[in-house]
Amino acid sequence: MNEFQAIADRVEIEALRGEFTDAAMMRDRPRLASLFTPDGALCMPNIPVELVGREAIRAGGERLQSQWDFFVQTTHPGTILLDGDTATGRAYLQELARTLDGRQGLNYAVYHDRYQRTVEGWKFAERVYEVRYLDTSPLAGTAPRAAQGSGTNPADATVTPAPAASFADPASAERLERVAAALRANGFAAEILDDATAARARIKDLVPEGVSVLTGASETLRLSGIDEDINAGGRYDAIRPRVLAIDRATGADEIRRLLASPEFVVNSVAAVTETGSLVLASGSGSQLPANAGGATHAVWIVGAQKVVPDLSTALRRVEEHALPLENARAQAVYGVPSAVNHVLILNAEPRPGRGTVLLLREAIGY
Repeated sequence: MNEFQAIADRVEIEALRGEFTDAAMMRDRPRLASLFTPDGALCMPNIPVELVGREAIRAGGERLQSQWDFFVQTTHPGTILLDGDTATGRAYLQELARTLDGRQGLNYAVYHDRYQRTVEGWKFAERVYEVRYLDTSPLAGTAPRAAQGSGTNPADATVTPAPAASFADPASAERLERVAAALRANGFAAEILDDATAARARIKDLVPEGVSVLTGASETLRLSGIDEDINAGGRYDAIRPRVLAIDRATGADEIRRLLASPEFVVNSVAAVTETGSLVLASGSGSQLPANAGGATHAVWIVGAQKVVPDLSTALRRVEEHALPLENARAQAVYGVPSAVNHVLILNAEPRPGRGTVLLLREAIGY
């Protein structure tokens, strides 16, 4: 290898490492995955995570970033040792992060790298992440909403977040397929249906006649006719009419037990992420235990406009889109405002066969 080739290789490898950090900061997981060889590996033993192959690196990275409130990574040059068409090296980094569940901290770490020359240029054959220092003290700062980005599009991180109006736009067929695949990877059953009419028919297949069923307070269920089918059709042991017949002052415990553990809960969600998480919001919280795991089975009907890239955008959708609409409805029907007092995030379903998500190609509800 001549001196000029060695210099060129070092420059390209350093650019590769810089591209990795930029893709991570811009939340562009497809671009980050493309920096690896087809069988490349990204290993983070402290989590622990070992992702092998570009698709696993993309999907795994999106699951991780869906947990962030904010994330900042600064990488500093380290060593590069060339050996023909392969090389090894180290890069040094500092990170600040806060997750949506409140975990936060500062760390200093090392990437231990193996590189491979390919027809596409130098790629990572392996990156192994080693934490050298970790401080989990509360972080004093925060990140402006406009600086955090909203998904895997690199432009999202450098412009203001999507306006609330976009939360009413149906997702494309490609995005629905991506969501369905992510949900299945997280343990949910997922089906894509044309519209609410198809979902209404599918419910009759999924929910056996005679079982106890709790319906959530959902515009999707009301508009589709599913709420009426379950609560007034006589086919099921409907929980909600039974609850409404109980005196709330003397029967509070009975109401709580009925709501917490039906055989089936049928509901919608406020948002579903492209990384396969479901987000539900509630003022009273009474319907959330059944969705979280109290019901033996759960079915969620989700309009196409509820697809968002990640959890941070899902929470924005709850506050900026769903809450104002629900608040207007509550004021008109009950004469009182609504509020987001309880939020349930379902990242995975550990009980195979429990949860089914019916993704609709049409927008319905809010």
